Amino acid sequence: MDKPGLYFIALIPHHDLLDEIRELKEEMKVVTGARDILKSPAHITLQKPFKRELSQECKIISSLKHFCEGESPFKVELDGFGSFPPRVIYIRVGDHRPLENLHSRLKECLINELSFTSPDIMNDIHPHITLTTRYLTREGFNAAWPLFRERIFTESFEADSISLLRHDGKRWEILHRFRFGQKQ
Repeated sequence: MDKPGLYFIALIPHHDLLDEIRELKEEMKVVTGARDILKSPAHITLQKPFKRELSQECKIISSLKHFCEGESPFKVELDGFGSFPPRVIYIRVGDHRPLENLHSRLKECLINELSFTSPDIMNDIHPHITLTTRYLTREGFNAAWPLFRERIFTESFEADSISLLRHDGKRWEILHRFRFGQKQ
């Protein structure tokens, strides 16, 4: 039995928007003093972190490639900021339905093709892009939330792929990106 890897599946915005969100995270880091804000690229989580043996990686990649062949791109609207007090500040996603539908189809793939069980699966999603993590202190949250609560932020991007990320022991790295509607 080999060493397990830690993975998760996410929708990652295009490069220009990633840079803009990274700047917001850098600002959040200065305001809150939180150090773990930059350990993953900006993303919308579709499947929470899960452990699998490294020998299973090829099967995960193959299943996700096949899944994405049947998917079509769609637009994601970002509009303002929200929070899960007292620890998390995030960028709000407008219409959740396309992401909820994608998640529902992905969940079927994970259960049927990769034998995910109930404890492994995210049953529901609340689409958002996290700026601060649950490790933020209450003081940091109280310093940052008033600065972001009424701030205007409107962007959009075309969701044309999902990504498989793997934790390298320090941060999350994009292992593979799967484009929608393409044989890969």
